Amino acid sequence: MHTFIIQIDPMTGEKYINVPLRQQQLVEHPIYNKGSAFSAVEREQLGLQGLFPRHQSSMKEQLCRVYDNYSLKKTSIEKFIFLQSLLDRNETLFYRLLLTHAEEMLPIVYTPTVGEAAKTYSHMFRRPRGLYIPADKISQIDTLLDNAQFSNISLIVVTDGERILGLGDQGVGGMAIPVGKISLYVVGAGIPPALCLPILLDMGTNNEELLNDPLYLGVRHRRLTGDRYDEVIEAFVNGVKRHFPQALLQWEDFGKHHALRLLKRYQNRLCSFDDDIQGTGAVTVAALYSAMAIKKEKLKDQRYVFFGFGQAGYGIASLLINALIEEGLSIQEAKERIYPVGHNGLVFDDMNPHEYQAPFACSRTPNWSSGRVDLFETIVHTKATVLIGTSGLFAAFTEKAFLKKN
Repeated sequence: MHTFIIQIDPMTGEKYINVPLRQQQLVEHPIYNKGSAFSAVEREQLGLQGLFPRHQSSMKEQLCRVYDNYSLKKTSIEKFIFLQSLLDRNETLFYRLLLTHAEEMLPIVYTPTVGEAAKTYSHMFRRPRGLYIPADKISQIDTLLDNAQFSNISLIVVTDGERILGLGDQGVGGMAIPVGKISLYVVGAGIPPALCLPILLDMGTNNEELLNDPLYLGVRHRRLTGDRYDEVIEAFVNGVKRHFPQALLQWEDFGKHHALRLLKRYQNRLCSFDDDIQGTGAVTVAALYSAMAIKKEKLKDQRYVFFGFGQAGYGIASLLINALIEEGLSIQEAKERIYPVGHNGLVFDDMNPHEYQAPFACSRTPNWSSGRVDLFETIVHTKATVLIGTSGLFAAFTEKAFLKKN
């Protein structure tokens, strides 16, 4: 395991990295490989003579070459495979291409194309990236983590593949998501890719199609649950703390029955983040602040209806509560401005709500119907000023239906 360090030449001020590999090993390492861009001096010093055509390509020439090839691909999944292949052989060129054509290519390396890639992962598998940790090998967690390319990892994106985008359980195919998410971190935040590690915790799968697929690459049994599941997570977290104590651990696309409790359990033991909960909350509340600035109003003067109240809704509501408190409301006053609508309509405290829904459940006062209260009834009854949609249900709210209800 190497340590990746960007150094600065004291004489020239130029950035450089020490290359621990030579010859064919160097050519096959995506972090260190420069392809046809190696200079004559580098080729001589690193034992690369004869491994590349004579011409030294500039970055402009390399970009022209790979973009021309990318443009020949007809479908999104073909383009995805091309970019992943480039990532696997030359990360510097991959990220330069992605930065140059970010608007065009981000929907290819991540949503929506990455969802299709996750579904067909075992059928188009070419080269491993990151670490795959089967539950039945968790006793060897230290050995498995030792196989990370670099010792000074600062960001780990981990998934168990249970709730991949809107596709549900994709088993080992869920690895496409951490790999894609890391690309977003590199492009958006400038984190060196060598310091990022995607991990797939293979807990099994309940996806019958995958279990019956002869090409499926994951563990072939039903998903672990209960104490055994928690034991695997505990061993994994302890291993991360031992090997990468400074790393941020992002919990990615875990099932709703795991995501929030894992975040709460471990957020004080190591730096933890769940973007489905916290990231969605931060972006949405930021948008609300912008809207209030335009309207010249306060958050505390609004009434918020949430359509869909899973992890994303919970994350937004939790952060919104803090924002309302900062504007002078009590916790109770802040909660009284939030109305969560779930699968069974407006969530009341007499409906045995989920643990994460309970703090935001409404009291069924005489003003409310004794039965199910749907989205439109909630909006009309509360005179809502903000509607936040965190459900994938299509056409749940339309102007025509709203006017009819009124």
